[in-house]
Amino acid sequence: MILNATERKDFGKKLASARAAGKLPVVAYGKKDKSTPYFVDAKDFSKVWEEAGESQIVTLQIGSAKKDVLIHDVTLDPLKDLPIHVDFYVIDSTQKVEVKIPLEFKGVAPAAKALGGILVKVLHEVEVSALPKDLPHELYVDISSLATFEDRVTIKDIVVPAGVKIIFPHADEVVALAAAPHEEKEEEAAPVDLSKIEVEKKGKKPEEEGEAGAETK
Repeated sequence: MILNATERKDFGKKLASARAAGKLPVVAYGKKDKSTPYFVDAKDFSKVWEEAGESQIVTLQIGSAKKDVLIHDVTLDPLKDLPIHVDFYVIDSTQKVEVKIPLEFKGVAPAAKALGGILVKVLHEVEVSALPKDLPHELYVDISSLATFEDRVTIKDIVVPAGVKIIFPHADEVVALAAAPHEEKEEEAAPVDLSKIEVEKKGKKPEEEGEAGAETK
């Protein structure tokens, strides 16, 4: 995927007019590349981001020069939920990178379908280490092994492509499970003890009447 970029000299408050014109401010940096500001077309970036996510290589075309990058960080407008700034990480094709890859769940969990359980997705992404060319777009999690409420799919059950390694401290960490449905019991109202209910008489209490009479004397 190729994303055209142009040199950027606007910063701070000056970016408002550029954004209004459809330009998205970005920076690109890496181990061997200092942070360099650019503009990209906002609509073009949104299309690339939707397709590539943060795990696929994007080529920044800057005039006749090219940089292979990963979308590293996207800042969103809190009201419009649209990108307002992007960090690109310039990669070295010969060096492994660590990237978070989304998990895609496939299959049917018998414990959910046949037993009425609830499928619980504990993790939605995992971090992997791989050469840029080997990075997968997603990793698949097979949930067809969840036959009972005691079964679990763990990190070690995820099949990864050659050259890809999941970075996770515990291989037995749960990725997905089927939980038993919760039966809500109707709470019975406790019987009312009428003997404990005090019925107040209208008007003043006897002692109040006595006090009032004493005051008039």
